[in-house]
Amino acid sequence: MVFAYDTEVALGSAAALVNTGYQEPDPLANDAGLTRFLTVEGFSGSRTHTPAELRAVHRLRSDLTALWTAGEEELVNGINRLLSAASALPQLVRHDDWGWHLHCTPPEAALADRMATEAAMALADVVRAGELGRLRTCAAPDCRSAVVDLSRNRSKRYCDTGNCGNREHVRAYRRRQAKAEPATKNK
Repeated sequence: MVFAYDTEVALGSAAALVNTGYQEPDPLANDAGLTRFLTVEGFSGSRTHTPAELRAVHRLRSDLTALWTAGEEELVNGINRLLSAASALPQLVRHDDWGWHLHCTPPEAALADRMATEAAMALADVVRAGELGRLRTCAAPDCRSAVVDLSRNRSKRYCDTGNCGNREHVRAYRRRQAKAEPATKNK
């Protein structure tokens, strides 16, 4: 394991949030979609279910999308901006099936603030560990989705949003077959 479990979960959730921006139709187009996303990602705490809450999550998605491929200084400035805007005050908490972990906002804080601080703290761990190379975009030429490479050998190239890896492997196989075909015909 490269990072603490809660950091890995938060990085995965941040990537999942970024990747909703590349899906058609937008899975966060309405409150029901946001509720589904939060359930899948395991977010807890209060909700207002208002259009303002949804807009705030969309703004956070845009901020995280810009930070995903940012250089170190820009990423650090963005992390600090997210933490400051949420008035983050780290505290150790234990709830549900989780052991002790950090929360930087109380459960009654605005949803986007809670989401932002979780993402910012996870990204801060990436910066502190000198592991910015683990934040990538999908290697498929027709995909821009975010990738968190938590593999031991840093080999993850494709996103989890679709079949990019499978599609690229099939393309490579077909290219190899096409190159081998003329040699077979000449025999």
